[in-house]
Amino acid sequence: MKCLVINLDRSADRLAHIVAEFARIGIAFERVAGIDAKEHPSLALQPQHAIHATRPLAGSEIACLHSHRACWTIIAQDDAPYGAVFEDDVVFSGKTGALLGDTSWVPADADVVKLETVFSRTVIQRTRTSAGHGFSIFRLRRHHSGAGGYLLSRQTARDFLQATAHVNIAVDDLIFDPTISVGKTVYQLVPALCTQDQFVGDRLPSLLDQERDAARTASGLMTRQRKPTAVRISREAGRAMRWIADFCRLRRQIVVPFGSIEATDQANSGLPAGPIPSAAKTRYRRRRKGKADLDIWQESP
Repeated sequence: MKCLVINLDRSADRLAHIVAEFARIGIAFERVAGIDAKEHPSLALQPQHAIHATRPLAGSEIACLHSHRACWTIIAQDDAPYGAVFEDDVVFSGKTGALLGDTSWVPADADVVKLETVFSRTVIQRTRTSAGHGFSIFRLRRHHSGAGGYLLSRQTARDFLQATAHVNIAVDDLIFDPTISVGKTVYQLVPALCTQDQFVGDRLPSLLDQERDAARTASGLMTRQRKPTAVRISREAGRAMRWIADFCRLRRQIVVPFGSIEATDQANSGLPAGPIPSAAKTRYRRRRKGKADLDIWQESP
């Protein structure tokens, strides 16, 4: 299975980071030159999916999609049944090499396996399948943001290329939002084998955030307004109903944890010694919604 890494030509620091990460886990990778929005300002004028009507995608987000499309093209043309895609700011857990070196643990019906966590609450099926080496896989039943690390089948790569041939959509919406990726069987690896450095090391800030936040500020989405009482009551009632529905369908909420990093691995990766910083365990800034939200670092009952 090929491991593909998206990296902009101007991001030499991130290339050095990801080279060190793959060397640490003993896995080879192939660099895929990312599409740079700064060199293609017309990207923001391209057609966008209807879900982005309220807040159109920024040029950098569309460039991100095209970068992932470049990876999907490679996977679609490869002989291997699966391929893995990573962004260049991920940090790997200590046992990542064992899973990336052998795909026998991947369920036969899997179209996509999400390998990362962004520490936001999501919903998974309760049924657990062992992936070995302390990892398990669950069906992903609700949106889980981020496209920093995932595995997808050759046919799914072809399907995603076709779906985005004439319209742009946020990468993680396309892949990890069940209301959009209808018909795809998507799994979540628990614990995650990677996460973005911004959550555990804070050395490589997101390249998308600055332009994305500017766009949300301009559209007014960054301004928090108090909802009317009736709206808040309706929202809470909806949450309760979804929880009941999930419980009846043998689903549960979870904040996907990040796999452990051995002490020697922490030294090699440049991460702070000791446990992962608590800030990454207790908060996740939902930039997509323009607000900060607290999440508890545990699986809900």
